[in-house]
Amino acid sequence: MANLSGKRAVITGASDGMGLGMAERLAAAGAEVIMPVRNPRKGEAAVARIRRSHPNAQVSLRSLDLSSLQSVAALADSLREEGRPIHILINNAGVMTPPKRQVTADGFEAQLGTNHLGHFALVGQLLPLLRAGRARVTSQISVAARRGAINWDDLNWERSYRGMRAYGQSKIAFGLFGLELDRRSRAHGWGVTSNLSHPGVAPTSLLAARPELGRSKDTPQVRLIRALSARGILLGTVETAKLPALMAATDPGAKAGALYGPSGPGNLGGPPAEQQLYPSLRSTEDAARVWEFSEQLTKTVFDAA
Repeated sequence: MANLSGKRAVITGASDGMGLGMAERLAAAGAEVIMPVRNPRKGEAAVARIRRSHPNAQVSLRSLDLSSLQSVAALADSLREEGRPIHILINNAGVMTPPKRQVTADGFEAQLGTNHLGHFALVGQLLPLLRAGRARVTSQISVAARRGAINWDDLNWERSYRGMRAYGQSKIAFGLFGLELDRRSRAHGWGVTSNLSHPGVAPTSLLAARPELGRSKDTPQVRLIRALSARGILLGTVETAKLPALMAATDPGAKAGALYGPSGPGNLGGPPAEQQLYPSLRSTEDAARVWEFSEQLTKTVFDAA
């Protein structure tokens, strides 16, 4: 990784797993790393871990709950008051497949609201700082975005809820937003570049026990993923899962409007590399439509002034 001294980086979902690994790598490279977290206790433990390995690391916590637009606005207000340019933004946080439909503080289906709409609002409200830093924005999607579609007639899954389909929709919407952000930045001269990454499949906390999501114990899927990952069979590890986002966010050769992920069989594990955009992400009409409904639902205006 290049020397990142003098750069300010913001990473959502950095209190554990691959997000924490990304924060540690960026801090080790000299960046000042801002870690917005929902759980202060986990955040403090994450900062302590980074500082044990890198005593001179510039890392600090902020409060953020992506399932609350009020929390998103509070973080954005705080960072704008600080007035310092942001050079790297990695939109990494997410939730996956609550067993029963849940809604955010603003009434959105939990996965759409947290994975996509919360990040959409955050990027929009930080745009002046991103523009000042000529930032690169990397949005973490999922192999789940390879299949499925936007449920245009029932975005919030009010009529019928299927957790995996709703998760896939949230990641498709998020990916379309990331690509549209790059197109609009070029069209309006914002100076921000935007690309996508995905971690493959690795034993992260997404499918582990999450009482706040109504999941009291680890899923059978995550137990299988852990077993295969530990044996080096097909899948990645938490360590390898962080690499595509780091490549997308920091490699001088990483392209705007591109997707980065593991290069092994099925793109489930292995070294990071550029990949073809999933068919679900190729429609500019769908991307514009996602942008429009996201503006309406979050009441976010992308004003770079």
